[in-house]
Amino acid sequence: MRPILVETSARHIHVNEEQFKILCGADANIEVRAYLSQPGQYVSTTRLDIVGPKNTIHNVSILGPYRPEAQVEVSATDARTLGVSAPVRESGDIKGSAPIKLVGPCGELELSEGCIVAKRHVHMTPADAEEFGVKNGDIVSMKVTSPERSLIFGDCVVRVKDTFALACHIDTDEANAAGLSGEVYGELIK
Repeated sequence: MRPILVETSARHIHVNEEQFKILCGADANIEVRAYLSQPGQYVSTTRLDIVGPKNTIHNVSILGPYRPEAQVEVSATDARTLGVSAPVRESGDIKGSAPIKLVGPCGELELSEGCIVAKRHVHMTPADAEEFGVKNGDIVSMKVTSPERSLIFGDCVVRVKDTFALACHIDTDEANAAGLSGEVYGELIK
């Protein structure tokens, strides 16, 4: 099977348009700084502070486009730094997740839930899923090789959608555990 791009997803924030206006001003608009590998997804020019009970993490990127609800994705290390108990979840599954505060240049939002550690996952088109013999929601492993810390990431959820591009996403803790940097490819293991 062909190798799969393994990308490190750093801490980031998703908001809806109303929340963006509260944080950044009524006349503010989300602007693209750089496009990401997933079609239509981008890093915006806007940065916010994430405030937890213990600490604040400054200058965290908002990703666009807007989402239906706010979601803050951090690593487990970030969660400990902030002092929150962020569960490992798939993106969008925020019910009952950790509360968190967002601070922007023009306002603040106290979220009663929304802070998660993103579950590692691999994006695929339906054609990719057929090639790899998997379906949406399957749990697979991803083998990565590095000079000194090669490992196999288990519990990697398959996400299939026509608009996805083939790529596996892990967080910074996971990338550091495997000693990964630069462009990395992995092997899917069923």
